[in-house]
Amino acid sequence: MRTIRQKGQKKTDEHPRRGIYILPSLFTTAGLFAGFFAIVQAMNGNFEYAPLAVFIAMIMDTLDGRVARWTRTESDFGAEFDSLADVVSFGLAPALVMYEWALSGLGKLGWLAAFIYAACGALRLARFNTQLASQDKRYFQGLPIPAAAAVVMAFVWVLYSYGVPGKEISILALLVTVLAGVLMVSNIRYRSFKDLNLKGRVPFVTVLAVPLLFVLVFLDPPQVLFMFFLAYAASGPAAAAWKGLRRTPERQPEHSKKL
Repeated sequence: MRTIRQKGQKKTDEHPRRGIYILPSLFTTAGLFAGFFAIVQAMNGNFEYAPLAVFIAMIMDTLDGRVARWTRTESDFGAEFDSLADVVSFGLAPALVMYEWALSGLGKLGWLAAFIYAACGALRLARFNTQLASQDKRYFQGLPIPAAAAVVMAFVWVLYSYGVPGKEISILALLVTVLAGVLMVSNIRYRSFKDLNLKGRVPFVTVLAVPLLFVLVFLDPPQVLFMFFLAYAASGPAAAAWKGLRRTPERQPEHSKKL
């Protein structure tokens, strides 16, 4: 039944927009292309360009959402397209790159490990999409799939840059792949940093830290990126362990009183 809008009442959107907007979709398509390019490069044995392509996909994934919000072109289509592109760029691409570089020598165990990572990535995205309206914006539940992809790809990139053959460290590569997948579907909380106020004033020292960060990344991109994302992946379990240790002393007096 069509409702009558009174004079002076603003028209509001009762449902999300369902149109297709070209600008954010271009960035999403670029990220999807980068993920597919990484798979092709891994099949050709170019393990220097494959991880780099996944990191480019991460940049495109960051930009498409921001562009959609800035230009007010958010839509259901864009959200679904972005999730499907993430499955390819951050789920399938890292799994296949790691398999081609290190896990293929393990036979059935190798491709099963790669599949576990890809499946966990898809499950992580499905859970994120279904809990988007109810979850705390300050935290992610489980390791975000771009961060997991960054850990796996930076691992390949840094060791390949130092001339380490993947087949010689296949067991370590398997552990990294499976652990990244398990962290994605875990209930461990990770900071989202969405509560940071980037529009407010900051000290001058903070401004100096920005070019310093760029300098560090460009000095040795594989090593710096691997250390950064490895620290972020470890921050979740470390924070959970610290929180558990802080609760333990508080419960001890209660037990002592009963004794």
